[in-house]
Amino acid sequence: METYGKILLIAMPAFLALVLFEKFYGWYKGNDTVNNMDMIASLSSGITNVTKDVLGISVAIISYSWLVNKIAVIHIQSTFLIYVIAFFSLDFAGYWTHRIAHEYNFFWNNHIIHHSSEEYNLACALRQSISVFVKIYGILLLPAALLGISPTVIATIAPLHLFAQFWYHTKHIHKMGFLEKIIVTPSHHRVHHAINAEYIDKNYSQIFIFWDKLFGTFQEELPEVPAVYGITRPVQTWNPIKINFLHLWLLIKDAWRTNSWKDKCRIWIMPTGWRPADVAEKYPVFKINDVYHFTKYQPKASQLLVSWSYIQLFMMLLFISYLFGNIAYINSLNATFIYWYGLFIFLSVYAYTELMDKNKLAFIVEMIKNMMGIYFILRYSDWFGSNLIHPMINQILLIYFSASSIISAVFCVEFMKEKKSI
Repeated sequence: METYGKILLIAMPAFLALVLFEKFYGWYKGNDTVNNMDMIASLSSGITNVTKDVLGISVAIISYSWLVNKIAVIHIQSTFLIYVIAFFSLDFAGYWTHRIAHEYNFFWNNHIIHHSSEEYNLACALRQSISVFVKIYGILLLPAALLGISPTVIATIAPLHLFAQFWYHTKHIHKMGFLEKIIVTPSHHRVHHAINAEYIDKNYSQIFIFWDKLFGTFQEELPEVPAVYGITRPVQTWNPIKINFLHLWLLIKDAWRTNSWKDKCRIWIMPTGWRPADVAEKYPVFKINDVYHFTKYQPKASQLLVSWSYIQLFMMLLFISYLFGNIAYINSLNATFIYWYGLFIFLSVYAYTELMDKNKLAFIVEMIKNMMGIYFILRYSDWFGSNLIHPMINQILLIYFSASSIISAVFCVEFMKEKKSI
């Protein structure tokens, strides 16, 4: 928990700098691929994902450590070669985890957030799930476990393997020559994110593209078929927390509504997008049929709303940086504090992304979040140990919580006026 938090304190500024650089580069070249609200939504999704991971809110069906202890045939010493083997093992497991997420209804819910952006840029790489509460990843590391590769090696390689998947989420890098035959490139991954009939459910590989070629899921990017991004049942919201559970909620409703007990049971393991016939007929769900003619989700937003959304995002980055840098100390104050802090982060993201959607519910969630913040400061005369840095932090945060409530209320009143005038 603490170690991962420290790693993220280094990684987050680097990712943010690259996201902003891509936006500047696109603007400079006259090809800006980064929509402001979409970028804020993507970065906010990243905030919720890393917060959940750092707090450890998930359970592995079978841990890798348990597998090594039970089935290892030999125990190999941790040399450089072993780290290389571990990297390939992780990539093999990653391919199948990724493929399973795309091919089965239940597991698609865990991955839908990553494909929910209708843009393709570095920011959308940070759209990662918070809905994975049960992990199957360890099961797919059987080859590494049989070789007795140390859990420490896997734990070291795993963050590197994850971070190495960031760079290829861009439109600004085209074909890369001979590297196209070895590693996953931006061209390969553009295909994966596309909803064109020619591209959908292709190129699952994460680092080495040969897994797709080996298992028959490879598709080259075609110059005559421009990639169109998103999902065929568009989410129509900037709120990443909602997006994480939209598909699961649809599955639950469909399982409840269908008259067939067989369909109630099999809906979870059917191919992604499958619905019982009786429910699909009675409760149709909008689906994009013509990928070249549909309206992207880009509700009109004033410059004030965009600016305020950036301010809220900046505040969240400060809040999680403080959490990740002080997990051990916050935990020493009270074992429940880090989870209250996590709830505060989730409420914050939910509130300001709902405001981006122009939903009046945003004000209610914003008030709950701000009252929670004010309560902690007044109850403990401190913001989770921040007095050690500077006592003025409490006063600054009280001003922020109060101002945030007022500004959110003003925006919501304007939204209601807009709806009445339509």
